Amino acid sequence: MASIIVIGCAGFVGSNLSVRLISEGHCVMGIDNLSYGNLKNIKSLESNQNFKFFESDVRDYKSLQHCKGEILVHLASQKIPRYSSAFVTLEDNLLMLKNAIRKCNEDKIKLVFASTSDVYGKNINLPYHEESDLNLGPTTVKRWAYALSKIYGEHLIIANHAEYGLEYTIMRFFGSYGPNQNTTWWGGPQAVFIQNILEGKPLELHGDGTQTRTFTYVDDTVEGVVKCMFHPAAKNEIFNVANNPTEEIAIRNLAEMIWKLMKGDHSVPHINMIPYETFGKYEDVMRRVPSIEKIKSLLNYKPRFSLKQGLKLTIDWQKDFKNEN
Repeated sequence: MASIIVIGCAGFVGSNLSVRLISEGHCVMGIDNLSYGNLKNIKSLESNQNFKFFESDVRDYKSLQHCKGEILVHLASQKIPRYSSAFVTLEDNLLMLKNAIRKCNEDKIKLVFASTSDVYGKNINLPYHEESDLNLGPTTVKRWAYALSKIYGEHLIIANHAEYGLEYTIMRFFGSYGPNQNTTWWGGPQAVFIQNILEGKPLELHGDGTQTRTFTYVDDTVEGVVKCMFHPAAKNEIFNVANNPTEEIAIRNLAEMIWKLMKGDHSVPHINMIPYETFGKYEDVMRRVPSIEKIKSLLNYKPRFSLKQGLKLTIDWQKDFKNEN
């Protein structure tokens, strides 16, 4: 069994990953500053002797110095600055990653890094495979700051491999969702749609709702992470971690699916359209579809949950979460 450092352990993917690793007998040293994570997400682990939690901020390298492990999984991140600051996204993501790389270089351990499908940007050639071009919009549109921070992060990791022998695996997540997700826009459109319905509010759609995404239930995401951590063929590779490309869905159709799952097939959804101008100069990606052939063939990864199956489980969890708060 291995000793694992998980940065962002109280967050969405981090908490689900930590539970999985502990259940398999690994030791986890979890770090989270709780800016987006929640202690409730790791409550089931608090008395487990194989789990140690440190409330600290990896923007400060001292927070990592006491941690020992064989693999470091870096999941903490600032996301697309839709309602927030591009400066914070750029600065925080770089600083956290530089400290994670420094830790892995000093201790000679493997880095497993959470990148994003957003790096593919506006590339119109679908599906996206790991060697696809990364095509971003203009620097005057701040939404690209997140993708840029992750692209720079990938380059920085690969450069450290070439310069210092850093062992790594880079994961590009596609729309992960499920239990422990943030219930605001930080957690994705599915989280907001469910929360809107639970609170008796209309569904809020950004743009015209025709943009498409491919969503991945968190158990499948975690399965991909675990394979990227331990499978020998994952060494120094990049992988899309995603659901089957056949699960591509328009955001408006996603909203209607969630409405029907919660309110019944014959209920008519109440929808409010939110113009992109609401959050300044903005560009959206109109289609985002993954290829998962590489992770399937090299790591024997296979997603188990259809979108509808995953949404039912997520809705049940979010209902319980709302009732507890």
